[in-house]
Amino acid sequence: MTETVVEQETKTSSAVDVPWNVVVHNDPVTLMEYVTRVFQRVFGYSQTRAHKHMLEVHNLGRSILWTGARERAEAYIEQLHGYQLLTTLEKSL
Repeated sequence: MTETVVEQETKTSSAVDVPWNVVVHNDPVTLMEYVTRVFQRVFGYSQTRAHKHMLEVHNLGRSILWTGARERAEAYIEQLHGYQLLTTLEKSL
């Protein structure tokens, strides 16, 4: 009698599948109005939403500006670096 082995397929989540956060960090040099304008330009945020994120950066030291696919997150980070903003990429929890 032969034994039948049943293998279950398991899906492993790769680092690419995980949502990624675009995080902007506070710096003591950049003007708050400038940061707000950059957020509006890069993300298309309203003045109110951009101002809210700028205040989070100023008061809390960081703000998560966007969450999604890694490739798009890296593109946003590259844009923000072009505006001289301290920006990092982190896995979303």
